[in-house]
Amino acid sequence: MVKIAPSILSADFANLGKEIKALDQAGADLIHIDVMDGNFVPNLTFGAGVVKALRSYTKLPFDVHLMVKNPDILIPMFVEAGADIITVHAEACKHLDKTLSTIHEYGLRAGVSLNPSTDESCLKYVLEKLDLVLIMSVNPGFGGQSFIESQLQKIAAVKALCAGYDIHVEVDGGINPMTAAKCVAAGADILVAGTAVFAGGEYQKNINNLR
Repeated sequence: MVKIAPSILSADFANLGKEIKALDQAGADLIHIDVMDGNFVPNLTFGAGVVKALRSYTKLPFDVHLMVKNPDILIPMFVEAGADIITVHAEACKHLDKTLSTIHEYGLRAGVSLNPSTDESCLKYVLEKLDLVLIMSVNPGFGGQSFIESQLQKIAAVKALCAGYDIHVEVDGGINPMTAAKCVAAGADILVAGTAVFAGGEYQKNINNLR
């Protein structure tokens, strides 16, 4: 079954604890946390302290997406904060194999994210160390963007590349009921959605619509 991972980038930042509880009760499968450093992407969001403060509000897995220039420095902080999955960008890692090994050494699941213009071939030699591939279907940095249709080809290509491995394919950006169907048809296992989940405050209805 395809999993729904609401992105708290679209949540009410003044009431994040309540938002996390509401998402849990609404049937979310994971909580997607976009960590931005204002350097790798032109925005600032959550630090490890915020993630640690939210950990007690749910037992759902924390899917932490490090959209940062130097992920290796931050990994230990988010491990301590309570992350379950840490995803780094291929574009930001000088030694991707080593970074993935570090995440696994902490006992967490490891993922790699690809920007829209990044070719999936960079994954070829780290497949054995991957638990997840996150395909960005918008240019990272801000919520509410439109889905980039060309990424459907990449979803299918990544799914084929990962055949024979226990790797989930996750898609983030411009996800709504219409684009969700296209992504699943192409091979997506996890859908990250912000605006589509939080719209109108009807979280359960919106998650059900995505399913």
